[in-house]
Amino acid sequence: MLQPFHSDRLEAVLGRPVARCQPLGRSWGLEVIKVELIDGPPVLVKAGTPELPGHLESEAFMLRELAVQSDLPLPGVLHCEPTLLAMEWIDNEGAPRTPSHERHAAELLARLHDHKSPRFGYGRNTVIGGLLQPNGEEDRWVEFFVHKRLLYMARMALNTGALKPGEFSRIEALAGRIGRYLDEPAHASLLHGDLWQGNILVKGDRIVGLIDPAIYFGHREIELAFSTLFGTFGDSFFDAYRSVFELDEDFFAVRKDIYNLYPNLVHAVLFGRSYVPAVLRVLDRLGL
Repeated sequence: MLQPFHSDRLEAVLGRPVARCQPLGRSWGLEVIKVELIDGPPVLVKAGTPELPGHLESEAFMLRELAVQSDLPLPGVLHCEPTLLAMEWIDNEGAPRTPSHERHAAELLARLHDHKSPRFGYGRNTVIGGLLQPNGEEDRWVEFFVHKRLLYMARMALNTGALKPGEFSRIEALAGRIGRYLDEPAHASLLHGDLWQGNILVKGDRIVGLIDPAIYFGHREIELAFSTLFGTFGDSFFDAYRSVFELDEDFFAVRKDIYNLYPNLVHAVLFGRSYVPAVLRVLDRLGL
C-alpha cells in the first residue's frame, strides 16, 4: 500500500485526490499500485526505494524516448522522482495468447526495428529488471554484445555466485570465438530490450501496451531471440515478422540461443542458479 507521504505527494503532483489504492505486487524494491482518483482515470504507480538508485528515473526516460521515437503503445509518464513514478493506467486482459496478438506484435516490432542508428548502444546507461544495463556507443555490434552484454552480465553472475569460475571461463572462451557465429547487421535497430510476455499487454485481439523497457540500439535478432523465452511468441509472430525483415534459419539453429545467453544470465543474477543450466546447454552444444 502507498505510504501516506506518497499518497500526499501523488495528490500534490497530479492535482487530484486519491480515492483508492490497489496493490499489485512488488518489483525490485518497489510497490506497484493501481491508484484510482476521485476525478480522472486510474494511474499506475511504482513507489518506494528501488534496489538500483536511479531505476525509476531511468524507466521514465526510456518510456519517454520510446514515445518520441516509435509508435509503440506505451503508458505515458505523468510524474517521476527518485521514489515515485506515476504512469497512465493501460486497461488490459493480460499477456498475449493468440495468433492475432502475435501478428500485431510482429507489426509493432518490425516498425520499431526500422528505427535506425549509426552506432550500437545508447547515449546513457539504462536498466533491465533491477540491474544496470551499460551502454555507451560502439561502432561494431559484435564487440558491443561481447563486452556490454555477454561478459558484463557473466561477471555479475560470477560475482553473485550464480556462476562458478569454470563456467565463467567457458563463456570467456565463447567470447573469444564469437565471430564464428555472429555477423554485423546492416544497421543498429531501436530495441525494447525486455520483450517477454509479462511486459506485453493485450485487449481483444490487439497489443495495447509494451511496458518495462530496457532500450538501446542493437541487432534486432537479440530482441527476437528474447521473445522466444518463456513461450512468449511462436510461428505466427515469426511468419509475420519475416514478411517485413529477412530472418534465416541459422538464427533459429545457432544465433538465437547465443543471444539468449544474455537474458538467461540476467535471470541468473536476479534469481540464482536455476537459470544456469540453460546457459551450459548452449556451451555444451558449441563444444565449449
